[in-house]
Amino acid sequence: MSELSERLLIVNADDYGLTPAVATGILRAHRDGIVTSTSVLALAPGFAAAAPALRDTEGIGVGAHLAAVGEDPPLLSAREVPTLVDKAGRLAPSWRALLPRMAARLVDPEDLRREFTAQVERLQEARLPLGHVDTHQHLHLWPAVGRVVLDVAAKADIPAVRIIRSTGRGPVGLTVRRLAAGLEREARARGVLFPATATGLDEAGTLDLPALLAAVDRLGAAGGASAELATHPGEADDPDRDRYRWGYVWDRELAALVDPEARRRVAAAGFRLGTYADLAS
Repeated sequence: MSELSERLLIVNADDYGLTPAVATGILRAHRDGIVTSTSVLALAPGFAAAAPALRDTEGIGVGAHLAAVGEDPPLLSAREVPTLVDKAGRLAPSWRALLPRMAARLVDPEDLRREFTAQVERLQEARLPLGHVDTHQHLHLWPAVGRVVLDVAAKADIPAVRIIRSTGRGPVGLTVRRLAAGLEREARARGVLFPATATGLDEAGTLDLPALLAAVDRLGAAGGASAELATHPGEADDPDRDRYRWGYVWDRELAALVDPEARRRVAAAGFRLGTYADLAS
């Protein structure tokens, strides 16, 4: 199969900068495996130390992983983003806590805009070339958040957005598909690029080798000119990660991504590996 007839597969690793060992794991998954792209957490404690290595790594796409939830504090003060934080200045722990407040209109979109803009600016100050934008825990699937994210991306000349999908049969899967379809329409109307299909949400944090191979096969069968596989690799020995009680198996995902069978399966499914920059072509 010629390169022109092959479909594009972006393998994106989330949470670069979360900890030093997550950052080194992502870079190893790129150097020795099939990871082609990463989304960077500007507010994460490991970001400042990990940014130079990412900047100096050739061939990896870089995106902004904007956060309005999670264990780490926002870049801006509670006075600047009062509706995003509690009395202790902490962000909501997860989307399950934030979205009901969004639905009740208790979160000011301008607070989101200010915090997201500050995070993009921190990535730009680190001289990271941003090719895509997304959010921690995929908050931008929610329309009010998505509109702010696309506004921030446009102002920063970021050409693409990640849009995760789900094959789940339950309420979460159905809701994700409905929200993703709405975000696709909004992005298309604005001329923002995104892959035709994606997977990795349903397996988030549990993408061992059998699950990874099944995900690649599923993307191959889905059709479309482009696809994204979302991953979460990291090194096994990582005491800094103890504060993140997510239940992820970062080291197994790293092992799967560098396994030679992963690259063989990508080729067998008719894909060529690339980044969000390749969507333009």
